[in-house]
Amino acid sequence: MSRVILDEQAIRRATTRIAHEIIEHNKGIENCILVGIKTRGIYLAKRLAERIETIEGEKIPVGEIDITLYRDDLTVKTRTEEPILQGTDIPVEISNRRVILVDDVLYTGRTVRAALDALIDIGRPEQIQLAVLIDRGHRELPIRPDYVGKNVPTSKSEVIVASLSEVDSTDEVTIK
Repeated sequence: MSRVILDEQAIRRATTRIAHEIIEHNKGIENCILVGIKTRGIYLAKRLAERIETIEGEKIPVGEIDITLYRDDLTVKTRTEEPILQGTDIPVEISNRRVILVDDVLYTGRTVRAALDALIDIGRPEQIQLAVLIDRGHRELPIRPDYVGKNVPTSKSEVIVASLSEVDSTDEVTIK
């Protein structure tokens, strides 16, 4: 049985709060870029960019990063034994910029570690910050988010599912 821990309105409030925190922490958005981790992180990054533009009156660049080849648990999903690559698209140079990495759920930290490796291969940011919609604990690596929509203490047997309308036709986070 699953229960909803964030509905559409709660997700909207969380992204608005994170947007305000990003602006406050960085004293504006100059020299910043949002980079979403495929798949749902990119949609959260775009939502954050919209909120930030509404608040600040200026656009913040948004990129997306594919961490497939950087994972330490690479699973093959094709008949040819080749991993499925979705591509990385970062519209501006990230060197000497503040990169805000965005993802839906932070769990062990391995996805974020892979994203950090992928970013460093692209350039040398001045700083990398992490924004997540859900932090569920159980870290296996020393990774801590700078911005959190909601902390949800879980057991390892529980599953958190973040659904976003751009991919899943609904906005909600559930726990099973």
